[in-house]
Amino acid sequence: MNILWLKTELLHPVDKGGKIRTYQMLKELKRKHHVTYLTLDDGSAAPDARTLAVEYCHELVCIPHRAKVKFSAHFYSDLAINLASPLPYALKKYENGAMRDEIQARVAKGKTDLLVCDFLTPAVNMPEDLDVAKVLFQHNVEAMIWKRHYEVQSNFLRKTYFRGQFSKMRAFEEAACRKFDIVVAVSVNDAETMRREYGITNVEDVPTGVDTEFFKPANNPEKRANNLVFTGSMDWLPNEDAINWFAESVFPIIKRSVPDVSLTVVGRNPLPSLVELSKRDPSVEVTGRVDDVRPYMDRAAAYIVPIRIGGGTRLKIYEAMAMELPTVSTTVGAEGLPVEDGKHILLADSPEAFAAAVVKLLTRPEIGKDLGVASGSLVRERFGWRGVTDRFIEISERAFGKSTMETEQIFGMPEVGGTI
Repeated sequence: MNILWLKTELLHPVDKGGKIRTYQMLKELKRKHHVTYLTLDDGSAAPDARTLAVEYCHELVCIPHRAKVKFSAHFYSDLAINLASPLPYALKKYENGAMRDEIQARVAKGKTDLLVCDFLTPAVNMPEDLDVAKVLFQHNVEAMIWKRHYEVQSNFLRKTYFRGQFSKMRAFEEAACRKFDIVVAVSVNDAETMRREYGITNVEDVPTGVDTEFFKPANNPEKRANNLVFTGSMDWLPNEDAINWFAESVFPIIKRSVPDVSLTVVGRNPLPSLVELSKRDPSVEVTGRVDDVRPYMDRAAAYIVPIRIGGGTRLKIYEAMAMELPTVSTTVGAEGLPVEDGKHILLADSPEAFAAAVVKLLTRPEIGKDLGVASGSLVRERFGWRGVTDRFIEISERAFGKSTMETEQIFGMPEVGGTI
């Protein structure tokens, strides 16, 4: 198939969950199909991002796009203006007429067999009535993230703002899902949520994968006693909320039982408040962006996922499991993953329960070892990227077949020896 893959960012550096999932799947897709990667480019990618795109696509098409700097005066101005828009800000900021025109032109040439909209964001630039098979690849149920944002807010103004963003996101997401031949979710839970909330039936699920050759136990003899680690892009609101909640509500409880506990937060663009915390508290280390998260994970005694807001599935958990690193997560953090509490992972939601689970791993290392071995075996046996991508290809080919059948019904069967 000739696949036109729509995105709103270049993939290098491959440093966050959505990029990792897309990168790994496209590398596998490229083995069997021709991939054209059409994306917005705001100049924030790595200097060699365009050159490195050959790793995951045959043709790269970049559309220049201007993005407002987060927390700048223009950023807050756009947030205010967005109150009058039917689109949530998280989508509105990606509107780009040139991208819409490029999609239209490429499909009109008749050389595209399948269009894949990666995340909901490129859908704001999708022309109507495109005559091509279309798949929406949903890494999250986006509206669910915004619903959880407003549910955890205590500030009235923030709560009101996030509730409005949720309402806008839900309306757009429901309408967008109905425009695609097939919607692909990254978990059974997400697929069921979209069926229930949006009343659609054309939803399939593809599990999250992990590079088990890259993420594997290194048996580091220099592990830091009682060190906890969290990895993730710190400019993503659910991660920011997770670490703020952990630092304020959970970490002090752990310190009562394990006074020398330490926390390492690994991820790009940490907020100034988090950096300031690390200056005040020597037990907290904030690294910012790193080229390789594995050394920080490998030296830790346990991995934490204190996420209260989110959708989709957390690649970071599979990465920790592949490294046989015992993990404590909230139920939201591990949502959609086929893991068993007490066998592969420890699940806890209240500050007291989360702290107790962490203390158990730090004070009884044999429990952590058993969790690590069981979780490592699970991901290596079931969630390598090649098998995951084969599932995506099978679904995509079904969308292509469905579109072809509809074309035949409208225009009649082609002559023998003809092409479609």
